[in-house]
Amino acid sequence: MGINHSATPAGQLRILVSGGGIGGNAVALQLLRAGIRATVVERAAEPRPGGQAVDLRGPSREVAERMGLMPGIRETQLDERGIKYIDAKGRTTLRMPAELFEGKGAVAEIEITRGDLNQVLLDLIAEEGGVDYRYGEHITGLTQDDNGVDVTFASGATERFDLVIGADGLHSATRRLVFGPEEQFATYLGGYMSFFTMPTPESLEPHWFSMHSIVGATGLGLRPDADPATCKAVIMLRGDADPALRRDVPAQQELIRQRLAAGGWESATVAEAMKQTPDFYFDELARITMPSWVQGRVALLGDAGYCGSPLTGQGTAMALVGAYVLAGEIAGHSGDASRALARYEEVLRPFVATAQELPPGGLAAMTPKSAFGIRAGQTISKLMTLKVFKPLMMKMLSKTEAYELPNYSALTAAK
Repeated sequence: MGINHSATPAGQLRILVSGGGIGGNAVALQLLRAGIRATVVERAAEPRPGGQAVDLRGPSREVAERMGLMPGIRETQLDERGIKYIDAKGRTTLRMPAELFEGKGAVAEIEITRGDLNQVLLDLIAEEGGVDYRYGEHITGLTQDDNGVDVTFASGATERFDLVIGADGLHSATRRLVFGPEEQFATYLGGYMSFFTMPTPESLEPHWFSMHSIVGATGLGLRPDADPATCKAVIMLRGDADPALRRDVPAQQELIRQRLAAGGWESATVAEAMKQTPDFYFDELARITMPSWVQGRVALLGDAGYCGSPLTGQGTAMALVGAYVLAGEIAGHSGDASRALARYEEVLRPFVATAQELPPGGLAAMTPKSAFGIRAGQTISKLMTLKVFKPLMMKMLSKTEAYELPNYSALTAAK
């Protein structure tokens, strides 16, 4: 489909962002700084609190600096000092301080919960004058022509926009409506992950992310919150895909209970806490690979277009860097939507190609099936802490740092 190239002043562009997560709010903030007041629709009734810890490193940290996010991040970042591995009796078998790999390992120098990072973005949006934010709303229909996009919402309202940005996650409705069914682009990575908030067990060492491997291809982690009274449970389950689990919370929790039943350590405590948690999350581990993130006047951002799964540790990085590039290109080519979206793909592709790479062994290496496999995995982990292997580890952990981040100086926050 061709696009009308007649010039439109930036301030007159009407842009819809579907999804009020980190990617959607980051692009809305940057557009606002360019004089473009986007409309953001979010299916949830209010901002989602909590969520798993996410980190900033390399290009994503540089984006956070340029966008002025760091003061807010510093106020709410987690005081995590490293990761340690626990056996079934609660004994520490391996301890890896964050500084071991210069803050680039499993625990980075800057860790913050997803909900807190999202609130930092929302606070800055409010400071900049706000956007048209609509909670409890989502897109149900999209029709484009050369000049714009007609959008139908769940509320029954219809509106016309110059551009639509789909930042609505792994199971993106925008992607399905414009590009095709999820199955065309998703690759199942062999299992599921669950995250939720729970009271901190007495055995949990403050400031340390504790991990425990359970026979049967299950991993259990407890990660400290900013509030010492609570922590985040992190559960990895390796196994065949089961479509019946989608949106069936009782079935999801029953699967977790079965896997934790003979796990030792704090497995029983976690299973019990899961019954009352306010923010239970469960989803498959999947990768989204697309030949293009752009079709006409619709562009995909973050997990909607290039999810790598939590296994990569780069989901937040891709959302932030993608939002920074997309907003920068739209602002720089406001009279030429086609060129702006083409440049977005061209500039971001090299970063995404590297960021989507899975760690060696993928989920299988993280969740051994047998006791022997668990012991072997820990032996390998111990070897990786030796000085002789540090150059190899640093190379693996710094893979995205060679990316040359473009500088959209007009959208850099005032110091």
